[in-house]
Amino acid sequence: MINGKNKGKKMKNKSVFLILLIYMFLYFIPGAAAQTGEVNNTLQKVSKLKVYMKGEKCDLDFIRKKIGFADSVKNRDAAHVEVLITLRETEDKGNEYTIVFTGQKEFEKDNDKLTYRPGLEETQDAVNKGLADTIKMGLMRYVGKMPIVERVSVAFSDTVKPTDVIDKWNFWVFSLSANTFLNGQELFKSSMFFSSISANRVTPELKVRLSLGGHYSKNSFTFGDDVIRSSMDSIYFNGLVVKSLNEHWSVGAYFGLSSSSYNNTKFSIAPAPAVEYNLFPYSESTKRQLRFLYRIGLSSVSYLEETIYQKTKETLLKESLSITLEVKQKWGTVSTSLTGSHYFHDFNKNRLNLDGELSLRLIRGLNLNLYGSYSRIHDQIFLARSGASLEEILLRRKELETTYRYRISIGLSYTFGSTRSNVVNPRFGTGGQGISISF
Repeated sequence: MINGKNKGKKMKNKSVFLILLIYMFLYFIPGAAAQTGEVNNTLQKVSKLKVYMKGEKCDLDFIRKKIGFADSVKNRDAAHVEVLITLRETEDKGNEYTIVFTGQKEFEKDNDKLTYRPGLEETQDAVNKGLADTIKMGLMRYVGKMPIVERVSVAFSDTVKPTDVIDKWNFWVFSLSANTFLNGQELFKSSMFFSSISANRVTPELKVRLSLGGHYSKNSFTFGDDVIRSSMDSIYFNGLVVKSLNEHWSVGAYFGLSSSSYNNTKFSIAPAPAVEYNLFPYSESTKRQLRFLYRIGLSSVSYLEETIYQKTKETLLKESLSITLEVKQKWGTVSTSLTGSHYFHDFNKNRLNLDGELSLRLIRGLNLNLYGSYSRIHDQIFLARSGASLEEILLRRKELETTYRYRISIGLSYTFGSTRSNVVNPRFGTGGQGISISF
């Protein structure tokens, strides 16, 4: 009996344990499954990268559809990454897109910037596809830190390398122009001829700008029995070569040849090596620049007439230093430049130029433009000793002696369609002429 009772008790305990085990299985396993489901759902919610995208001159809807591993959001604050696409026109009349990636939330301070430069003859559809591919590559740094990375693969195609640009012109851009203006009446006749050719090659590493041109004009006026005739001519060659050293330094050289009746110059040659330092990295040129450009060179001149210093030809050493500040913000653009120069043989023969430009964005596409310049002039060593006749003064056929010059302009501009900025290589500024002639 005792053994029977013990055996029955053991069987009862086993039954209770089995029932308890079944209860635990039925209760906890579904709960664990539900909990696992909740975790997976939460993971699924954050597995896709949330992107806020804004850009110009591109099809954002097309780009969003091409980036399947990311969700596009309309609220900037809800995004993991903000993508800003800006466009600027290069000096060869092409386009360059700058794509700025700004990390937010978990990716705060994880920022990046890429550029995309389509071919000159590419269609807008091809440009949008190229933009989408570039943005995909930029987002990989963020996708790699999210669960969805397990479903993303990267392939390499050696057929067309992204860094190789096939250009049959090797980035050279040529321009030819020829103009003729003829007008007259019974007592007045005027004719003007102008032609030029330029060759430019601009890459981030090297900038080459060459130009050759000539100008001739002739006027005649009839006053009673008198006929007043005047003419003016000039020819020039300007060259600039700039080599990029790093994000702050550049070296280069100017070279100029010219002949001008306006400046009493029979022949002039002016080579000038130069160096430039930009306080901010050149990669930030679309936002800000503070450039210091130093130039030193020879000026060898033969004059048409004897100068006021009794010279018919001379070779002098000259130096100049310019400081240029350019800032671009949402409200507009401001730039100012201060340039000082002098001859070494006489420091009193000097010039100081101050230029300033302000473009205020009033509404979308509409800008208020203000420009002003002032020059203090003490270096007109080329002035003819014989002076200028009344006709030459009135018709501005010779540069006149002066100690200052100023210009002021105010205007409005409205831009629509493709709104673009025009710098791809800001080194040494957008100019490049070793000699400038003003009329």
